Amino acid sequence: MTYPTQKAPLYPKSHLLAASGVAALLSLALLVFPSREVEAKKSFIDLKLEYAAEQILEENTESREPTPSLAESPFGNEAAATDPANEANAQAEPAAPAVDESTKRLKVANGDTLSTLFSKAGLPSAAVHDVLASSKDAKQIAQLKVGQELVFDIDEQGQLRSLSSRISPLQSLMIEKTDSGYAFKKEQIKPDVQTRYAHGEIASSLFLAAKHAGLSHNLTMDLANIFGYDIDFALDIRQGDSFDVVYEEKIVDGRRVGTGNILAARFVNRGKTYTAVRYTGKNGTTSYYTADGSSMRKAFIRTPVDFARISSRFSNGRKHPILNKIRAHKGVDYAAPHGTPIKSSGDGKVLLAGRKGGYGNTVIIQHGNRYRTLYAHMQGFAKGVRNGAAVKQGQIIGYIGTTGLSTGPHLHYEFQVDGVHVDPLGLKLPMADPIAKSELPRFLAASRPLMARMDEERASMLALKQD
Repeated sequence: MTYPTQKAPLYPKSHLLAASGVAALLSLALLVFPSREVEAKKSFIDLKLEYAAEQILEENTESREPTPSLAESPFGNEAAATDPANEANAQAEPAAPAVDESTKRLKVANGDTLSTLFSKAGLPSAAVHDVLASSKDAKQIAQLKVGQELVFDIDEQGQLRSLSSRISPLQSLMIEKTDSGYAFKKEQIKPDVQTRYAHGEIASSLFLAAKHAGLSHNLTMDLANIFGYDIDFALDIRQGDSFDVVYEEKIVDGRRVGTGNILAARFVNRGKTYTAVRYTGKNGTTSYYTADGSSMRKAFIRTPVDFARISSRFSNGRKHPILNKIRAHKGVDYAAPHGTPIKSSGDGKVLLAGRKGGYGNTVIIQHGNRYRTLYAHMQGFAKGVRNGAAVKQGQIIGYIGTTGLSTGPHLHYEFQVDGVHVDPLGLKLPMADPIAKSELPRFLAASRPLMARMDEERASMLALKQD
């Protein structure tokens, strides 16, 4: 079903012209006399558009002009002060702290050289040459280790003012610019020295007991050398033996950086107690003495090889392992790995440093008029050990090997008294001089507090164990 379309009513032409005139007059009035609301809205929009245009202009320019003050703000003082965006920006953008551009700290990485580090610090390649050419010692600064820190001090012109680096906890190097070039300086850092106490009980070996007690390898070797005149650490050590030690510890910046000397020690071996106190006499000579002032130092040390195993003893009826016949064994064999150092058992003069038949590489040392020692099957001789050379007690004279008639790496050691072979393990060693009577009171004044401290520390430790 279709509905007829309605047509708009027809008005007279005069009515239409009158309505158009009235609409035109109203529009003109609104343009000339706007309302307050419209006026305020128009002003606000115009101002905001103007401010946004200024902001865009500032962001697109390269000049960094300061932020407008409150008085210059397009919103006026009141608007800028109360705008929450301004407050947030003020809190979120604190003033950046000043950075010292003159100091650069660089750590050595794998593959780094002095040249690459200078480049990272922003220095020209010529600066490396100037530093290294300044002196022979300056080349030490180029001996780099991974993780080592270098501190560059650079002046306002971008030139190196100084370069420093700590190469060990107790030593640092510095290159410093002077009027005549660069000067090299090596500085020894003086540590604080404190005394420490340690106690150990032997279950299997001195090394393990010392490690468990917190002693370094060097301190353990020192302990063995101090008592090496009386105790054979290759033969005499037994389970249940014990030791007490008062020693020096070196501290830098609150950290342990090493150890110093053993000041006093006590060693109990097979139920027998040995004591040692370090003492420097008025003549400047330092040595170890027993707690009552007797010398720890004998004319000969008991064992020429540290911690070796005795593989064959002194015997008049031993069957030779290579010759396969009964032949007197006029010495003691110490088995140890190839290259183990061999020490002279006393002061003396080298009679022979060379080949000697079935002994292979051999050193023979004369000690005064009565004593002579022989060291055989050596791999080689230490530097400076030759016929006629003087050697000191404990000096390394050679290294364990298998030269001559030898089935494995070991030292064959002989000891003669007045030309007669004796068993070095059973020999009663001659004593060295004790503390001079005039110095005994001074020595005892140093010795007694150290021995008392070991007693107190030991008692305190035992009390803690019982608790």
